[in-house]
Amino acid sequence: MSRRGGGSKYLYEPFDAASARIEAHERVFDERWHGLERRLQAIEGMLERLERRLWLAVYGAAGMFSADVVYGLVTRA
Repeated sequence: MSRRGGGSKYLYEPFDAASARIEAHERVFDERWHGLERRLQAIEGMLERLERRLWLAVYGAAGMFSADVVYGLVTRA
């Protein structure tokens, strides 16, 4: 704040509380948005790891089933 001179409170520049409040809300909103993006990226990473594990389980079960079928064919002959 700049003073124009004298000791009266009316000589200071006016303070715009509404715009200060809006700017504060915008800063809070931006921080919350960045936090949400970080959490969403972490969730996406966890989902990718889970998907890899599930595919590994599917391929493992298919491999065991195939091995069982081949073993059954080999032991019959």
